[in-house]
Amino acid sequence: MKRTLIAACSLVALTTAASLGLAACATTEAADTAATAPAAPAGQASTIEHPATAEGAAAFIAEAETTLTELLERAARIQWTRATNITFDTIWLEAKVNAEVTETQVRLANEAARFNDVQVPADVRRKLNLLKLAIVLPAPTRPGAATELADITTRLDSTYATGKFDFKGKTITLDEATQLIAESRDPAETKALYEGWRTVSPGMKADYARMVEIANEGSRELGFDDTGALWRSGYDMAPDAFAAETDRLWEQVKPFYEQLHCYVRGRLNEKYGDAVQPATGPIRADLLGNMWSQQWGNIYDVVAPQTGGASSYDLTDLLVSAGYDAEKMVRTGEGFYTSMGIAALPQTFWERSMITRPRDREVVCHASAWDLDNLDDIRIKMCTQVNGDDFYTVHHELGHNVYQRAYKGQSILFRNGANDGFHEAIGDFVGLSALTPTYLNQIGLLKSTPGAEEDIPFLLKMALDKIAFLPFGLMVDRWRWDVFSGETAPDGYNAAWTADMLKYQGLVPPGPRPADAFDPGAKYHVPGNTPYTRYFLAHIYQFQFHRAACKQAGWTGPLHKCSVYGNTEVGRRFNAMMEMGQSKPWPEAMQAFTGESRNDASAVADYFAPLNAWLTEQNRGKPCGW
Repeated sequence: MKRTLIAACSLVALTTAASLGLAACATTEAADTAATAPAAPAGQASTIEHPATAEGAAAFIAEAETTLTELLERAARIQWTRATNITFDTIWLEAKVNAEVTETQVRLANEAARFNDVQVPADVRRKLNLLKLAIVLPAPTRPGAATELADITTRLDSTYATGKFDFKGKTITLDEATQLIAESRDPAETKALYEGWRTVSPGMKADYARMVEIANEGSRELGFDDTGALWRSGYDMAPDAFAAETDRLWEQVKPFYEQLHCYVRGRLNEKYGDAVQPATGPIRADLLGNMWSQQWGNIYDVVAPQTGGASSYDLTDLLVSAGYDAEKMVRTGEGFYTSMGIAALPQTFWERSMITRPRDREVVCHASAWDLDNLDDIRIKMCTQVNGDDFYTVHHELGHNVYQRAYKGQSILFRNGANDGFHEAIGDFVGLSALTPTYLNQIGLLKSTPGAEEDIPFLLKMALDKIAFLPFGLMVDRWRWDVFSGETAPDGYNAAWTADMLKYQGLVPPGPRPADAFDPGAKYHVPGNTPYTRYFLAHIYQFQFHRAACKQAGWTGPLHKCSVYGNTEVGRRFNAMMEMGQSKPWPEAMQAFTGESRNDASAVADYFAPLNAWLTEQNRGKPCGW
């Protein structure tokens, strides 16, 4: 079964530099704060300079929210149009609106800074801070900068989306290459696929370097050292404190990753021999069944336990045998949420979503969830196929949509996740239940649930995706933070990326990289400018949410067998957390659902405890590490 769970991560309409950082792009409702001054036309400077007083700050926030309400909905609809129909004209339209939104964001952020020393109510202060922090790539205020930045980011995104390369005499897309590298067990083929996709990205390097220059200039105008510091400031703590927090979480899970790495390396060595995969040192990245080596579930057949490793079912086979099509996959995902007492999707979701890949045009197939009006115009964009991966993905993407609707009653600046890791973790938390045999039995796909003899195979498959992902989730932004800070210069982009692969993942490319290589650009979130630490956090939060929910449900068995499908009490508490949006610091949202106010990776250890003990035994006497 092809497994690309995080490759289908949601962008929540945050696909360009135009994003405000809001999970929901806009709303047709007026801002909750009553306006005390007339709003300026969208994208234009106000004719009124509000005094640097508490009243002036409140009036400024009201005007800003009214302006953003109209502008961001218009931008979202244009962005959706480009993502679902890539043409010269839709690219042009998106670049124009992206520039307009960026200019508006920068203006509002700089105006918000005027109130830094003014005593204002807590909710106004939070909104002022969010205006400064929400810009993913701020342009400086000098004329032409926002337009240049928008042109670059749209070009980078579209170059990635339309990338193709030659393989065995045929031009193939990333979708096709992803399938091939997942299934191939020929090291010459996997090397060719790995390196072939990376021929798409060298042309991005100059644009990317220029984009970094412009965004850093804009970040410094807003008072940040660089764009990386801006990104790290969005977690209700200082940038350095946030970096230290992610280091702490990584240290909690790193020993388990090292055990998994050691075991997988040994099995790859058994299959391919020393000439392809040595028994010690790093793992050759292309052998792991994923174009970015971020998840390893595709090679389960290679690393399965030598005895008792077979599962009694294959999720893809179950779906095909049950006659599932793409729409039924999505309706089943919706059914999980409604079973918890959460409202059904609106009819417009089914009329306006892109659920399968169109045959008549270029689109961005990267799965994402969208909220175009901050009311009920929620959609997903997927090239859904009937397989186990996409079964998980629809549960994940719908989690974003459910979250978006839950906080629609907040004012626009609070219509977002408690932090961006929360937004990713919502669907992943549900996905943990959705992959259990318990849930598959509950919805009729499995006639009975397997016994304890299948626990290790199940947990190993989960770890190959969930645990293997953790260092990758950390390293993408670690690389970008160094790029933004200037520690990594353009001529060192690729060397630094390869060094981070080795440091965090214990991986190396299958061969020397060309002098012009720009391998970071071969990962969507780099040219797409989507901060990535959110996914690392989500892989911690989802287990913390799952452990809390299972406790609420009264579950007393192993965590990996728990499903909260049909539990309306869990749904009630879950929805109460989501309704908070970003109106409070994230620890308060965490507390509302889990009873805990701190990030805690111990839930990951609790979930995988039987597997960790098994891996430790398998690795006994072996030289682990790299």
